Amino acid sequence: MKKQEIHLGDINRILFGQAPPVFLLEVLIRTLLTYIILLVVVRWLGKRMSGQLTIMEMAVMLALGAIVSVAMQVPDRGILLSVIVLLITVSFQRGFGYLGFKSAKVEKVIHGDVNILVKEGIMQLPEMQFCRISKQQLFGQLRCSGIYHLGKVRRVYLEASGAFSIYPAKTDHPGLSVLPPGERELFGAKLQEGLEACINCGVVRKKESESRPCMDCHCTSWEAAVC
Repeated sequence: MKKQEIHLGDINRILFGQAPPVFLLEVLIRTLLTYIILLVVVRWLGKRMSGQLTIMEMAVMLALGAIVSVAMQVPDRGILLSVIVLLITVSFQRGFGYLGFKSAKVEKVIHGDVNILVKEGIMQLPEMQFCRISKQQLFGQLRCSGIYHLGKVRRVYLEASGAFSIYPAKTDHPGLSVLPPGERELFGAKLQEGLEACINCGVVRKKESESRPCMDCHCTSWEAAVC
C-alpha cells in the first residue's frame, strides 16, 4: 500500500482494511473451523497440554497460535495450508515424545532435567544461577509452603516443568529467615542465640567476633539465625 493512500479520513480502510466488509463473515467461519481443528489437535496432544507445560510443549503451543492466526485473518491464504502445518507440528511433538519415552538421554535433552536448589537448608547458588532462579523467587515458594526459614528445608527441586518440589527436614534446625525483617515476629520466628546465617547461601555457624568469609560461598555478610 502506497503512503499517499493512507489518510485519517478513510474510515472504511481503518475498520475493514483492504478486504471487503463481507470478509468479516468469512473470518467468522474461518475462526469457527480453526477453533474446532485446534481443539481436536490439542486433545490429540494429550492431557499434558492442559496441565503444567514443559519447555517443548510451551514451544508447540506458541507455534500453534502463530499457525492458526494466518488462516483466520488473511483472505488470500486458505485453511488447508494451516491444517497441514498443524499436523506436521503435532507429528514432530508426538515423535519427540515417543523418543523421549524410549530413551532417557533424549528425554533429558528435550524436556530438561531436575535441579536441586536447596540441600539441607543451604542454597545451591551455582544451580540457582544456572536456572536463573533468584533468592526472592525461592523464598516466595517456601513462604507459600508455610516455611519461614531454611533450617526447615531438606530439599528443594526445580522440576523440568518449572514447578518447585519442596521437602521439609525431618528435624528443624536453625536457618536463614525467608521472611521480610518486619514480619518475623508475626510468625513466631525466634533468633537463635550464638548462631549466625550467611545471607547469601544460608550456611549456619557459631557467631564469631570477626566476620570471616562463608566457607561455602565466601560471603562476609551474616545475620542471626532463626528457629
